[in-house]
Amino acid sequence: MESNDADHIRHNDADFIRHNLAVVAPRAADVTSHFYALLFLRRPELRDLFPPAMDVQRDRLLHALIRIVGDLDDAPALHGYLGQLGRDHRKFDVIAEHYDLVGECLVAALARYSGETWNDAVQAAWTRAYGAAAGIMIGAADEDARTNPPHWAAEIVSHHKAADDIAVVTVRPDVPFPYRAGQYTFLETPWWPRVWRAYSIANAPNPQGLLTFHVRSVPAGWVSNALVHKAKPGDRIKLGAAMGEMVVDHLAPNPVLCVAGGTGLAPLKAMVEELAYYGTDRFVDLFYGASAHSGLYGLEDLLRLSQKVSWLRVRPALDDLTLAGISGGISEVVGEYGPRFDCDAYLSGPPAMVLDSARVLRRLGLNRSQIHHDPVVGAYAAEAEVETPTPVAAEAPG
Repeated sequence: MESNDADHIRHNDADFIRHNLAVVAPRAADVTSHFYALLFLRRPELRDLFPPAMDVQRDRLLHALIRIVGDLDDAPALHGYLGQLGRDHRKFDVIAEHYDLVGECLVAALARYSGETWNDAVQAAWTRAYGAAAGIMIGAADEDARTNPPHWAAEIVSHHKAADDIAVVTVRPDVPFPYRAGQYTFLETPWWPRVWRAYSIANAPNPQGLLTFHVRSVPAGWVSNALVHKAKPGDRIKLGAAMGEMVVDHLAPNPVLCVAGGTGLAPLKAMVEELAYYGTDRFVDLFYGASAHSGLYGLEDLLRLSQKVSWLRVRPALDDLTLAGISGGISEVVGEYGPRFDCDAYLSGPPAMVLDSARVLRRLGLNRSQIHHDPVVGAYAAEAEVETPTPVAAEAPG
């Protein structure tokens, strides 16, 4: 789909779509439940593409729409996001013909819960917008299929506990896995088929082709508990395509500020590794926070690296303790020690920490274009499977 399709969404239909989404938002759960009911009624075999529990999937559909609507004024960002979704959906065995049915069911569900505000103009706007979005996704999937598999099979080659609830898991994909430092992927384990969870890759690309993930087990976290407490070397998992736009621009001259919370360290550690590999002369200030000392599981490695290179400074922060002369939560520490106004900031960790740190940085004078993090959506505060904020649409077909 050409970029002018995204422009068409922006110029002609954005107001209708935003207004309608605001109308149906209070009944979001009903809209998404009705959508999936229609989808499975019309094509029962599609149920096998989804996990047994559908509550998380219903939330993700709404938040996918919110992300897309939020990008309606930014055609390049929208095109890039939809392209990522199209490539990632290949792992669910989604094919082009599914998109038409999904669009029909989505429009029908929106119409049912829009009441008297639904009319021909609103329906036409959604139909055109969805058609343009589906075209971008299908085109990206078709192009990706020329060079990449729908998913990557991988073997766990190393598994060790960094803390009682944190495992560092290293895998070797059967075929090369393309990605950039700072990106994430979705994992499926043999214990929970069709249940995919997002984890950031904790190392920069390397000649061995290995990928490392930092996984924290959480209550009721199916995938996280399996990876922390059941997985062992020799087990096989699946990987989706690499996603995420939080990557370092190596042509930029600005200093780099990294703010990590808990296992949100993973993508920032990978970015620091990549900077070291390319021989950076950019100063990197890395703030690393946790609520308990065991949460700073990667601190020693970071401190060792900072002793070897002159461009890296590491500042640990614990919520209720003083460490290396620094006290307070991570957002407080960032506010106290403050970045240079010309830095590029990268944030990763629990949603509340990311949002608090972003607000602090804005108060300190950084503009939005200098602050980088993956999209933070409210549902992730409840779904603790993913500590590193990631877009919520990529897990489910449609």
